[in-house]
Formats: sequence, C-alpha cells, structure tokens
Amino acid sequence: MRRMGLHSDIMRDTARIFGGNALQGAEVMSTDLRASATLILMGLVAEGETKVSKLVHLDRGYYKFHEKLVELGANIQRIKEDDDE
Repeated sequence: MRRMGLHSDIMRDTARIFGGNALQGAEVMSTDLRASATLILMGLVAEGETKVSKLVHLDRGYYKFHEKLVELGANIQRIKEDDDE
C-alpha cells in the first residue's frame, strides 16, 4: 500500500490513515485475501494503472470478484499470467 502512496501509522491494533494525497498506480503483490481485495480497490481509485499479482487467495475467498466490480462500472481486467493455476 505504501508503494501506491498510502501514508499510515500502525500501533498495536489501531491504524491511522493520513489522507490528502492521491494514490498512484503501481505493480503490487497480494499476500492474503483481505490484502488482495484492498489492493484492487485502491487501484480503482489510484491515478494511473495498477497491476495486482498473486491472486490465489482472492480466488479462494471471493467468487468472480473482478466480474462483480465490472458490473458496478469498474475499469478492471483479469490478465492470465504464467504462474496462475
């Protein structure tokens, strides 16, 4: 998320998010289900293009996530990679 320009502090079980700066598209890699969904949603509001890789957790947890976002009007594409199953 920092790679995309998010400024935050995390202390124990609390996260402080500092707004005001536009998010920038970037190549990022997801590490779990919630991270996958978060990075995709951040990519939708970021300036420029965002590529999220390693979506295996997303596929196990959210059925046709990107297709549902397209139905809501999102400009998103699923690209087949060599390491996808």
